[in-house]
Amino acid sequence: MSNVIRWILPAIAALVCAGAAQAQENFYKGKQIRLIIGYGTGGGYDSYARLISKHMGRHIPGGPTIVPQNMPGAGSNLAANHIFNVAPKDGTAFGTFARALPLAGILDPANPQIKFKPSQFTWIGSSSSYKDDAYILLVRAELPIKTVEDIRGPNAKQMIMAATNAGSTSYDVPVQLLDVLGLKLKIIHGYPDGAAMSLAIERKEADGRMIGLSAIQATQPEWLGPNGFMRPLLQFGRRTRHELIKDVPMARDLAESREDLALIEMLEMPFFLARPYAAPPGVPKDRAATLMKAFMATHKDKDYLADAKKQKMDVSPIDGDDIQAMLARMTDISPAVIARYKQIADRTKPAEGTAAE
Repeated sequence: MSNVIRWILPAIAALVCAGAAQAQENFYKGKQIRLIIGYGTGGGYDSYARLISKHMGRHIPGGPTIVPQNMPGAGSNLAANHIFNVAPKDGTAFGTFARALPLAGILDPANPQIKFKPSQFTWIGSSSSYKDDAYILLVRAELPIKTVEDIRGPNAKQMIMAATNAGSTSYDVPVQLLDVLGLKLKIIHGYPDGAAMSLAIERKEADGRMIGLSAIQATQPEWLGPNGFMRPLLQFGRRTRHELIKDVPMARDLAESREDLALIEMLEMPFFLARPYAAPPGVPKDRAATLMKAFMATHKDKDYLADAKKQKMDVSPIDGDDIQAMLARMTDISPAVIARYKQIADRTKPAEGTAAE
């Protein structure tokens, strides 16, 4: 009897799996899936998402077409709110938005602009865990700002930075570092996306910005190098210095107390889910599992990997379960660290249409 059971159970499991795959194929065949992108065209989030949309459909039973749709606004909060509250919950829509928004939703759930609960998204995964990436503070190379020490302390030079809005890393990280590390920054916020910030720098409306290394390599490779347009001053979102910018200090290197280091480590948490993708809450479990499986398979696809290599993108994916585990760790952050974060955010929060200094 036991031998028969050992034979029957795998056979039953195989039939169940085949039936589930057939059900997904029947559902997705001939359909379109919207991939909502919380930023405009040309930036890092857009580049990653368009590459996903190009290849992921092959890994979904039924081979649906994945159509990218840019939905910029409010530092990608517009897209996050749309995915959570408006997008169809049947597995035909998912999207990407600022990596900092899940942490913002945990730290400030009463914020009226945040109309989602991070743990209730149907998390698909992230294209990058920041293993081979870094978030760097860049300044125009022509300016007399050679190192991060030039913008620290009482005799520091002022640096004008471009940013999107509160809730995005391009704004929240420099605002916190301004206080924690004593950086002399004037932050001009309200740019709709990365492309607009980069254009502002090229027009000399701003001195620099914070941006992912992989995003620069994908969209503005001429910015880096010995004769590049921009100079890196600081790296963030890493536990060790990136191989390509070993002489550039990390924010952790400049922390002067345990309290400063604890706040920096909290701010870095979102970077380890660097390019997150989520579907609305309530997607049927079988379709959510199909999307997650296809997402992870895409990152092993030889054609995807070839395209990512050409664009110099970091490929170090994590799945939706890993993201949920990270969110659980975010809820365990020390109340003292959260209180300090909120004090800085409240003190530096600009009125609409103004700059933060």
